Amino acid sequence: MGKQSPKSPASGVHRAVPFLHVADVEASVAFYALLGLDENHVLRGGDGGAFWGHVWGSGAGDRVAEVMFAKASDPVVPEQQAVLLYMYTTDLKALRKRLLAGGVSDGGAYCGQAGPNKGRRVVFEISHPDYMDEGEIRVADPDGYCILVGQHEGWPDR
Repeated sequence: MGKQSPKSPASGVHRAVPFLHVADVEASVAFYALLGLDENHVLRGGDGGAFWGHVWGSGAGDRVAEVMFAKASDPVVPEQQAVLLYMYTTDLKALRKRLLAGGVSDGGAYCGQAGPNKGRRVVFEISHPDYMDEGEIRVADPDGYCILVGQHEGWPDR
């Protein structure tokens, strides 16, 4: 299969948003703010506790990065989550510094292990895999979800 795909009809899906079950919606919203995503909306129950949240941030051109969160009814076990978020930035070094300054733990070089904090709130050193010459970091959010962030000057080619 090639990279070409037919133009989607107007009735087709035009946007997909990752939706994560998390232990603490407010903690997740605050963590993703360190990645540059702003709180768009948070819903609260009668007790004042957040049960749903949405964050987003402007990308290149009209592109938008966004994630939704819902309070999990059971404990979140990172090893059982079959999701990986891939994000892009134009300044990977600055983003990593921002995460560290925001209290995210330094995991050093990634070697296949979860790192400090039982694999939560961790950022690893910049690596340069074959598919991302400009560099990539591995980040674990408060629930241990894996976020890979690649440096790319523009939106990736389709």
